[in-house]
Amino acid sequence: MWNQKYREELERRRAASIEGGGQRRIDGQHKKGKQTARERLTFLFDQGSFVELNSLIETQSHQLRTDNRNYPGDGVVTGYGTVNGMPVCASAQDFTVIGGTLGEYHAKKICNIMDMALRLKIPYISINDSGGARIEEGIASMDGYGNIFYRNTKASGVIPQISVILGPCAGGACYSPAITDFVFMSQHSSNMFITGPAVVSAVTGEQISADELGGADVHMQKSGVVHFSYENDTQCLEGVKRLLSYLPENNNTLPPSMAGQAMDESDQLEEIVPDNKRKAYDIRKVIETFVDVDSFFEIQPLFAGNIVIGFARINSESIGIVANQPLFMGGSLDINASEKAARFVRFCDCFNIPILTLVDVPGFMPGRTQEHTGIIRRGAKLLYAFSEATVPRVTLILRKAFGGAYIAMNSKCLGADFVFAWPIAEIAVMGAEGAVSILYKKEIEQSEDPKTEHETYIQSYEEQYMTPYIAAEKGYIDEVILPEETKRKIQDAFEVLKLKDRKAAGMREHGNIPL
Repeated sequence: MWNQKYREELERRRAASIEGGGQRRIDGQHKKGKQTARERLTFLFDQGSFVELNSLIETQSHQLRTDNRNYPGDGVVTGYGTVNGMPVCASAQDFTVIGGTLGEYHAKKICNIMDMALRLKIPYISINDSGGARIEEGIASMDGYGNIFYRNTKASGVIPQISVILGPCAGGACYSPAITDFVFMSQHSSNMFITGPAVVSAVTGEQISADELGGADVHMQKSGVVHFSYENDTQCLEGVKRLLSYLPENNNTLPPSMAGQAMDESDQLEEIVPDNKRKAYDIRKVIETFVDVDSFFEIQPLFAGNIVIGFARINSESIGIVANQPLFMGGSLDINASEKAARFVRFCDCFNIPILTLVDVPGFMPGRTQEHTGIIRRGAKLLYAFSEATVPRVTLILRKAFGGAYIAMNSKCLGADFVFAWPIAEIAVMGAEGAVSILYKKEIEQSEDPKTEHETYIQSYEEQYMTPYIAAEKGYIDEVILPEETKRKIQDAFEVLKLKDRKAAGMREHGNIPL
């Protein structure tokens, strides 16, 4: 038999690693409403499935620290397991150990589990709760961040990458979440910024709080950096679990089928969508008539509200949805909406998720601000994303589809596989009022009754040029359908498109770059 000392030494080291920063710091974490790194991983992974790796790595900078201590685990817990039965790799920074700061071996642990995720081609989840770079380790800390960013980029478009911000995330640490596909953030215990309030005050004189500078509300509503925010750690991690249920393990597999209750209330669509194009409606209500019950999972709901994106299921199978939202800005496309939709389209294309586009768009948003901040360059990202996508793509034009925005919203000329339109759809260069004001300006001005003449020209223009049948006659749309046929037509289209040969369409590998 072996000497008992060997067993005792291993058990001592394991216990020290599990203890992290000690009970006092664990209690401090709980008082802030936050879980510890291990508590978060225990909740995220299926019961008993998490396997920790590199638990005995220790802090290598203890001689530089005033406390002169070794810290087992070096402030991060890494490992693998299953979430919803899907294999997943993860890292979780431990704020109880040196504030979760990133040093050389802390970064090596993260890079090791990222390398494993890429080798196994399974999703990677990063839980961030860190005071930033470990100052006493100097350039080694910065090199650690760079190695993480490099792996984020190499894994982009190959495996899904999800970041969860459950505490501070400042300086260079912010760039890893920005490269990943989706970012979750807790509302009351986390913030993200490149430079904190103290630095902002010192450099610019501006007084601002951490929440005002980089809280969850700021990034959900203004910056668009964050895709999902929830009340606390547990709700955030529940959101991560739900998101994973729509995603494949990697770019060579298909999303999982999840049993659900099929829905077809297409006969309600005439009541939801008025034929008066001046009246707004909620596009979410349209979506809910034909996707599986409670399956629509909206992404970035508070940012660029004029476009709605998210995952859903039709007959248990995942799709991505891009839809104009008439409740905001009439559903017009602006810079934020274009970029929001473009990156989502590229993600779906990376990971074999079919795309449904719902169109009711009056055009790109006009004005000095949009032009001066680059609507031409940035709006083109949506055109590019759809043009490049080779996954099955189905489009339904509900009402308006005008000008360049009609083209950008997954039109036939950008490679959509099927394009349908309702009988009330209007497809034209611009709306009737604008077109008539340009084409018949002279005739209207010379008329004895300009108002009546203007209305007569509008009616004539709408009847001659703005019906969907002109587009159908020329093959720009595949079929004009009734609202009650919507679910069946969409479902049948995606079913036959399972046979689509993406390589024949010119498929090439690409990453999901931060558009």
